[in-house]
Amino acid sequence: MSEKTIFKKIIDGEIPADIVYEDEHCLAFNDVAPQSPTHVLVIPRKEIASLAHLRDEDEALLGHMMMVIHRLANELQLDSGYRVAVNCGAEAGQTVDHLHFHLMGGRSFSWPPG
Repeated sequence: MSEKTIFKKIIDGEIPADIVYEDEHCLAFNDVAPQSPTHVLVIPRKEIASLAHLRDEDEALLGHMMMVIHRLANELQLDSGYRVAVNCGAEAGQTVDHLHFHLMGGRSFSWPPG
């Protein structure tokens, strides 16, 4: 059996997090190493390693998560713009093997990002 990721430990309540939203499908919390004034991670409760591991049955979950991100951006008053990013695989910068979306705002961003 593989070891729990830090995100699974947060979901299970084993590690505290500054949670800003949660429901039966996902939760969102402030990043402990923020890259912008607002930096929230949105994760599914279902253990999915990355975008590369999605299945057809995850379509509704991902749609739900996008709507959560939309609502959070409004609640966090990111009216002047925000970025949503997801890293897929170590080479792309994914450091936790649990799908997560970064909602970032409160500053200007450049392109390309990295």
